[in-house]
Amino acid sequence: MKVKKGDTVLIISGKDRGKKGKIIKALPQAGKILVEGINLKKKHQRPKKQGEKGQIVSMPGLIPSSNAMLVCPKCNKPSRIGYKISDKKKARFCKKCKEVLE
Repeated sequence: MKVKKGDTVLIISGKDRGKKGKIIKALPQAGKILVEGINLKKKHQRPKKQGEKGQIVSMPGLIPSSNAMLVCPKCNKPSRIGYKISDKKKARFCKKCKEVLE
Protein backbone atom coordinates (compact mmCIF):
# COMPACT_ATOMS: atom_id res chain seq x y z
CA MET A 1 0.00 0.00 0.00
CA LYS A 2 1.53 3.30 -1.09
CA VAL A 3 -0.36 5.61 1.28
CA LYS A 4 -0.03 5.79 5.05
CA LYS A 5 -1.46 7.55 8.10
CA GLY A 6 -1.16 11.34 7.94
CA ASP A 7 -1.04 11.57 4.12
CA THR A 8 -3.45 13.86 2.25
CA VAL A 9 -5.32 12.00 -0.47
CA LEU A 10 -7.71 12.80 -3.32
CA ILE A 11 -10.60 10.37 -3.80
CA ILE A 12 -10.63 9.24 -7.44
CA SER A 13 -13.71 6.99 -7.49
CA GLY A 14 -16.96 6.42 -5.63
CA LYS A 15 -19.59 8.78 -4.26
CA ASP A 16 -16.98 11.15 -2.78
CA ARG A 17 -14.96 11.52 -6.02
CA GLY A 18 -12.97 14.76 -6.14
CA LYS A 19 -12.82 15.34 -2.36
CA LYS A 20 -9.58 15.66 -0.40
CA GLY A 21 -8.94 14.43 3.11
CA LYS A 22 -6.31 13.29 5.57
CA ILE A 23 -5.83 9.59 6.37
CA ILE A 24 -6.82 8.83 9.97
CA LYS A 25 -6.06 5.11 9.90
CA ALA A 26 -4.49 2.70 7.39
CA LEU A 27 -5.14 -1.05 7.34
CA PRO A 28 -2.47 -2.42 4.94
CA GLN A 29 -3.41 -6.10 5.29
CA ALA A 30 -7.03 -5.34 4.33
CA GLY A 31 -5.95 -2.73 1.76
CA LYS A 32 -8.32 -0.15 3.24
CA ILE A 33 -8.01 3.37 4.64
CA LEU A 34 -10.08 5.66 6.86
CA VAL A 35 -10.18 9.26 5.60
CA GLU A 36 -11.67 12.11 7.64
CA GLY A 37 -14.85 13.55 6.13
CA ILE A 38 -15.06 10.85 3.41
CA ASN A 39 -17.58 7.97 3.17
CA LEU A 40 -19.59 9.17 6.17
CA LYS A 41 -21.86 6.60 7.81
CA LYS A 42 -24.54 7.35 10.41
CA LYS A 43 -24.39 5.46 13.69
CA HIS A 44 -27.16 5.46 16.30
CA GLN A 45 -25.76 5.85 19.82
CA ARG A 46 -27.62 4.80 22.92
CA PRO A 47 -27.74 7.15 25.90
CA LYS A 48 -24.82 6.54 28.27
CA LYS A 49 -26.31 8.15 31.39
CA GLN A 50 -29.81 8.09 32.77
CA GLY A 51 -31.88 11.05 31.55
CA GLU A 52 -29.61 11.58 28.53
CA LYS A 53 -30.98 11.25 25.00
CA GLY A 54 -29.66 9.00 22.28
CA GLN A 55 -28.15 10.58 19.18
CA ILE A 56 -27.12 9.94 15.60
CA VAL A 57 -23.38 10.39 14.95
CA SER A 58 -21.69 10.60 11.52
CA MET A 59 -18.54 8.49 11.33
CA PRO A 60 -16.14 7.94 8.41
CA GLY A 61 -16.21 4.46 6.89
CA LEU A 62 -13.40 2.41 5.34
CA ILE A 63 -12.63 2.77 1.64
CA PRO A 64 -10.24 0.76 -0.56
CA SER A 65 -6.81 2.37 -0.81
CA SER A 66 -6.97 2.00 -4.61
CA ASN A 67 -9.77 4.62 -4.65
CA ALA A 68 -7.43 7.28 -3.26
CA MET A 69 -4.48 9.07 -4.86
CA LEU A 70 -1.77 10.73 -2.78
CA VAL A 71 -1.52 14.53 -3.01
CA CYS A 72 2.17 15.49 -3.08
CA PRO A 73 2.97 18.00 -0.31
CA LYS A 74 5.71 19.62 -2.44
CA CYS A 75 3.88 20.25 -5.76
CA ASN A 76 0.36 20.02 -4.23
CA LYS A 77 -0.91 17.82 -7.09
CA PRO A 78 -2.33 14.29 -7.00
CA SER A 79 0.34 11.94 -8.31
CA ARG A 80 1.47 8.36 -8.43
CA ILE A 81 4.12 7.16 -6.01
CA GLY A 82 7.42 5.44 -6.72
CA TYR A 83 10.08 3.99 -4.46
CA LYS A 84 13.83 4.69 -4.30
CA ILE A 85 16.14 2.40 -2.37
CA SER A 86 19.17 4.11 -0.87
CA ASP A 87 21.33 3.08 2.10
CA LYS A 88 19.09 0.01 2.60
CA LYS A 89 16.08 2.30 3.18
CA LYS A 90 13.00 2.47 1.01
CA ALA A 91 11.81 6.05 0.34
CA ARG A 92 8.65 7.16 -1.48
CA PHE A 93 8.86 9.81 -4.19
CA CYS A 94 6.37 11.80 -6.26
CA LYS A 95 6.42 10.79 -9.94
CA LYS A 96 5.43 14.31 -11.08
CA CYS A 97 8.02 16.48 -9.32
CA LYS A 98 10.52 13.67 -8.41
CA GLU A 99 10.67 14.92 -4.78
CA VAL A 100 11.28 12.41 -1.97
CA LEU A 101 8.37 12.30 0.51
CA GLU A 102 9.34 12.23 4.21
